[in-house]
Amino acid sequence: MNLGYSIEMSKTVRAYFQLMKPTIILLFGLTGFSALVVEGSLLNEPLKFVMVMVGILLTAGSANALNMYFDRDIDAQMERTKKRRPLPMAQISPAKAAIFGVVVGIVSIGYFFIFTNLLAAFWSFFTIAFYVGIYTLWLKRRTPYNIVIGGAAGSTAPLIAWAAASGTLSSFAWILFWLVFLWTPAHFWALAIAVKDDYAGVNVPMLPVTHGDSRTRKEIIAYTFLVVALSFAPYFLEQLGLCYLVAALFLGIGYLWKTFQYLRTEKKEDSKKLFWISILYLFLLFLAIPLDRFLA
Repeated sequence: MNLGYSIEMSKTVRAYFQLMKPTIILLFGLTGFSALVVEGSLLNEPLKFVMVMVGILLTAGSANALNMYFDRDIDAQMERTKKRRPLPMAQISPAKAAIFGVVVGIVSIGYFFIFTNLLAAFWSFFTIAFYVGIYTLWLKRRTPYNIVIGGAAGSTAPLIAWAAASGTLSSFAWILFWLVFLWTPAHFWALAIAVKDDYAGVNVPMLPVTHGDSRTRKEIIAYTFLVVALSFAPYFLEQLGLCYLVAALFLGIGYLWKTFQYLRTEKKEDSKKLFWISILYLFLLFLAIPLDRFLA
């Protein structure tokens, strides 16, 4: 094989991978993984377990790819994205990106419909349709609370996972959904404060742009308290045990402390640090869920 062709092929594959926003889909996948472990029925069917996880990752990948397609105009103008995303960098054509997003979505929904059940296929479809149609095309450029409502799309992995495994939805799956849903605004607004000028420059009405940093910080604190409070529900509803409780307690205290610490400085660099801290918090919290179950 020609070396130059091999290098170009590698760049193309990497560009398509980036189109799916790998960091986001991995976190999305972890929330689904945690639900699958707690539900438990697929632990004795490792192949199906893995395939459900692949379907969940492809669902998120499709939504993200189509989001990048429709946001390519503003991504090309924003400092945060124009030199990091494949469409502004002309690594992939818009048409190919759109086709890729649609095909990946069809594969993920089709898998759940054919090999699991209609309920899982519905939540896979809902995730893509809501993120692209409701958040990207409708809310994002119209309301500062776009991420509050639109965050529902990023919260559905536990619902997809539980539905795929059992054909039903449980209160535990919904608690995980609400944990991610309430975590999303504080997480995203921390970044929005840091890159406020980017959003203002492309007329995207993120909360710091429309209501200022002070109001945004207050809402970040409010949502952080809500998600930390809700994080104890699985223990008190006797769905998870002491290992999870200890993790939720220490992670919640740490997350709240860092939130107050970084927001008090009113520095954009600290807001970006809080953005990454929020990812670490959710990652470790959802990692504690399967760990608790395995140690039980």
